[in-house]
Amino acid sequence: MGMNVGQGSGDDAEPIMDINTTPLIDVMLVLLVMLIITIPIQLHSVNLNMPVGTPPPSEVKPEVVKIDIDEKSVVYWQGLPVVDRADLEAKMAAAAERAVQPEIHIRPNKLSNYNTFAEVMVSAQRKGLLKLGVIGSEQFIGR
Repeated sequence: MGMNVGQGSGDDAEPIMDINTTPLIDVMLVLLVMLIITIPIQLHSVNLNMPVGTPPPSEVKPEVVKIDIDEKSVVYWQGLPVVDRADLEAKMAAAAERAVQPEIHIRPNKLSNYNTFAEVMVSAQRKGLLKLGVIGSEQFIGR
């Protein structure tokens, strides 16, 4: 029986040129485990001193501006019809310049044109009104 032991014998044998990486990997794993053990445990919480109790009630009630849109897509400011978009934007600009901005409650009708509602929202955004709310949105469920 014959067995192939190498490519050559004697002086013709070539030295192995590959580096044995097993000891290197072992040392790296030991260093990694030591690093993981020595790292302090990080807490993901921030200690805050929060006030205890209930805050005092606000004595200033916010002003509410009601904007209604009827089924014919006519816009109403506090119950009075708005002539055109420029008139609406002028009223919104006056409301935005107040020291305390009023809350804007927009109540569109289910049958009104969506474009009119979008124009009111865009005008409010352009004029810098921050306290906006849509009232009566439950009427749009199942539409």
